[in-house]
Amino acid sequence: MSNRQKHPTSLNFKPQVVQNTLALPCVAQSAWRLDDESGLSWLQAQWQAKQPMRIVGGASNLILPPILPGQTVLMALKGITVIEETTQNVLVRVAAGESWHEWVQQSLNAGWFGLENLALIPGTVGASPIQNIGAYGVEVGQRIECVTVWDFSCGQIKVLSADDCQFAYRDSLFKKPEGQALLILSVSFRLLKQASWRPVLDYPDLKPLAQSALTNDLVVSPQSVFDQVVAVRRRKLPDPALTPNVGSFFKNPLLSAEHFDRLRQQYPGLVAYPQADGRAKLAAGWMIEQCGWKGRRVGAVGVHERQALVLVNLGQAQVRDLLALAHAISEDVLGKFGVALEIEPICWA
Repeated sequence: MSNRQKHPTSLNFKPQVVQNTLALPCVAQSAWRLDDESGLSWLQAQWQAKQPMRIVGGASNLILPPILPGQTVLMALKGITVIEETTQNVLVRVAAGESWHEWVQQSLNAGWFGLENLALIPGTVGASPIQNIGAYGVEVGQRIECVTVWDFSCGQIKVLSADDCQFAYRDSLFKKPEGQALLILSVSFRLLKQASWRPVLDYPDLKPLAQSALTNDLVVSPQSVFDQVVAVRRRKLPDPALTPNVGSFFKNPLLSAEHFDRLRQQYPGLVAYPQADGRAKLAAGWMIEQCGWKGRRVGAVGVHERQALVLVNLGQAQVRDLLALAHAISEDVLGKFGVALEIEPICWA
């Protein structure tokens, strides 16, 4: 990269509306589009001058305030590059600004498998490691070889291994204080070829696919898993283009085995999923539904009628309306079950 500072492409010197899947009104004081790594030197200068800076991809997992101060950088780096390939697997580097779902589709079409359970998740590739996105039995951290970042603390590009990223349930280094100086530039995925691929069908919504294949003596393909995941998501989750939302609004709480056993004695129908480390992951949506929130509306916001984990903007909602609803739900779940809920999306409000 040249040492000469290059200004990122300016979208607007005036306040810029920031589109987001919750459709919350948000204006950035100054927005810039980063579509070339040569713009990093300019961003570094802003960082060193202690200018407020926010990086936005698809804004599909953000709760935004009415005003974003300082500089808002819209991630637009593009490109997909094969790094190495064998008969068993392939290592592919994908730029942070690529659409996540489009990348999953492209990987499937290229014969690179392992991401099909993560189909139809909105957002960008660069955002996927931050939240360690997961669905239907797979977390993206399981497929990541490394993440390339710009480290503002030293003004250099670094490559972080999957272990360096500290992936955990809906968590990573990038959500911790020590990760706030890191800007994700690309993500490298280790994916499988057909001969070494095995479907992940443990999640309840995918077990019918496994049973159907067994009954009809069919081989489950990556495409069939992809198609099933897409069908399930479309059936259970609202399209944010039609009903603004950020998907699951709360994390599924993790409890120790002892805590879970005590709670299950009180609530025999408690829905939970055993974890490899002995803990239990509670179904937050089930608890929210038991508290009577599923399908309820409170002014301009509400809880989706098919999925209690999803809070929706019913039209003209402000961020304060959404957070008030989330607080009321959390208080009810805590009062009934003694379990604290944690908001899953990143909140800048």
